[in-house]
Amino acid sequence: MTDRIVYIGRVYDLFAQRRPARVKIKTTRFGELEVDKKDIIEFTEGLLGFENLKKFFVVDPGDQTLILWLQSTDDAATAFPIIEPKIFQPNYMIKLLPLELNSLNLENLNNASVYTILTIPQNVTEMSANLKAPIIINNKSKTARQIVLQDSKLEVRFKMYMDLKKYIVNFASDDSKRTNVAQASKENSIAVVSTNSIQANNEQQNKNNKVAEAE
Repeated sequence: MTDRIVYIGRVYDLFAQRRPARVKIKTTRFGELEVDKKDIIEFTEGLLGFENLKKFFVVDPGDQTLILWLQSTDDAATAFPIIEPKIFQPNYMIKLLPLELNSLNLENLNNASVYTILTIPQNVTEMSANLKAPIIINNKSKTARQIVLQDSKLEVRFKMYMDLKKYIVNFASDDSKRTNVAQASKENSIAVVSTNSIQANNEQQNKNNKVAEAE
């Protein structure tokens, strides 16, 4: 049985409704990307310093840095390098207040993803992560917040280059963890990110770090 029919000169896909709706989004770093609508994350309060931008999605450039990008759907030039803090800081723990959990419709963090925003200067060995104000994403509802944690011991500029480097070396040498990434087609035009391009948004992120420190 075919899954396509022709009716009055038009072709209909019988299974079209089963496939995720996709939208095309233009970005400065990665060209035009097709994104499933279900993968778009909504920040009801925006990000620190970017309160006017509400919707983002995560881009995996497919390189070995393990760094992802939080790309705005509304501003092609705005994207933040992010990473899971457990990668370079296995003991990283966060505690959210009941009000903060409720704002994300979460009972706990079991159904959430946690990322930290990176600041990567020209000298990448000075790379740092904002552990004080992580991004929390409700994986089911795709709502998210950047929350300034109450723990005074957490650093806004945690130097983590060497820890990340050690993890990458171990990750790359372990065949059980290695993931084969197919080269992106020209249609998708997903670019591999160079260390030079990671410098974008760092000036604004430094300002955001100062806000987190003040709070």
